[in-house]
Amino acid sequence: MRGSSTARGVRTAVLLREAIGRVNRRLRQTRPMGDVTVAQISALQSLENAGALTPRELSDVERVRPPTMTRIVGRLEERGLVQRTPHPSDGRQVILAPSPAGRQLLEGYRRARDEWLSQRLAKLTAEERETLRRAAELLDRIARD
Repeated sequence: MRGSSTARGVRTAVLLREAIGRVNRRLRQTRPMGDVTVAQISALQSLENAGALTPRELSDVERVRPPTMTRIVGRLEERGLVQRTPHPSDGRQVILAPSPAGRQLLEGYRRARDEWLSQRLAKLTAEERETLRRAAELLDRIARD
């Protein structure tokens, strides 16, 4: 009996992972076309979530090698989307944070994603939306474990 329960759990995990992946891809596709890459947006989001990070901390959070992050940050700086400030205790370091233009860009992307998702949710029944609301709470709990 235990084996079938485990198999059902694995099937559920696969279905959930695939559905989350499809929704995530569709949300990424809603971003306005432009010359800012997904990696650059991700780095900006990490900076916004953390408040500010050193380049090394940002490369660790983004799970990329420091030279790759140097290129990403360089492109963001060229576009005026990130700002550098001296590290308060280590003169060899800098602190990176989104610039006002970077925050505005992220807000526009969030609005586009929220609008796309809201339109899809409006096509569902009230019961289906409530099910998804509860599922979102569970997914958040899983992600925080």
